[in-house]
Amino acid sequence: MGKVQGEGDYESAKKFDDDEVAFVKSGRVDKAARDAEPKSQAEADEMKKAEEIGKSRSKGEDASAKKKPGSRVSDKPVSGAK
Repeated sequence: MGKVQGEGDYESAKKFDDDEVAFVKSGRVDKAARDAEPKSQAEADEMKKAEEIGKSRSKGEDASAKKKPGSRVSDKPVSGAK
């Protein structure tokens, strides 16, 4: 497949997908999630406000974002992931 720049950059998309699978299999997801938690009430409030702003600009759930038959995304946990 030829390389297409921008939104259709197949090489970068494959690398991202491969890196994402490797990260999940690494077992570091729980630690990363804990590290991303707000460190203070002020930070939690700021995150909540940012979420509300983002949602206010949304046109609703994107139906195309739902899992499609044949999708590589699985509902099953990855082996070794918690």
